[in-house]
Amino acid sequence: MRLDMDLRPLKSIETGIATAVLALVDREGSATHPYCAPVLNGDRRSFAHNLTDFADFIHLLVGLHGQVPGLIDHAAAHTAEPAARDWLLHAINAFTEERDYMHRLCVAAGPVPSTPGQSEASTIIAQQSHAIEMLAQSERRGCALGTAVTLVLEWQVIRQILDVGALRLGIEPVDCTLPGRADAVALLDGLPQPERLSRAIQFGADQLLVQHRGMWTLLKTRAAARQSAH
Repeated sequence: MRLDMDLRPLKSIETGIATAVLALVDREGSATHPYCAPVLNGDRRSFAHNLTDFADFIHLLVGLHGQVPGLIDHAAAHTAEPAARDWLLHAINAFTEERDYMHRLCVAAGPVPSTPGQSEASTIIAQQSHAIEMLAQSERRGCALGTAVTLVLEWQVIRQILDVGALRLGIEPVDCTLPGRADAVALLDGLPQPERLSRAIQFGADQLLVQHRGMWTLLKTRAAARQSAH
């Protein structure tokens, strides 16, 4: 999948890296996608309350973020900034627990639901996974870190959805120990030479959000296809 460098204009470095990345996540993140918003608003008709739709979601999510090594592991190996090491180690350890949680929910949810157009969907998912892997292993200084930070920020929303589905499956949600929003701000604003990192960090952030929005759009399309097939 091609990564579009100029897909959307990036914030100028004068705003500060943290401000720019948080603005991107708030504007383009999963919370703003029409497939996710009903879950976050407590709508019991949302996909997370539908066991079939939730199964589709958790299988796709595991395909993108349930592998070992994962995005944050790759990013740590491609980030040279000493100031980011503690944050990355914290995120790696915490995401190990998130990965276990995802896999537990995946088993409980059952197999991938039969859906028209499965072959095309599999191709799209493979492209998304490859794009995320490219971002996490980018040699462009700051890109991998921006991708990792954005995943952790996005996970605050994704985790809410996982917990709704977990309760629907009769599973008690586990505590999330990932770094919080304040930790991301401290990390990004504490980086040395921000003018050399800002655009690459924002690019990584922007492109991960593109992949996540693509995931939600695909899930919404697949849910509609299953409904139409019945």
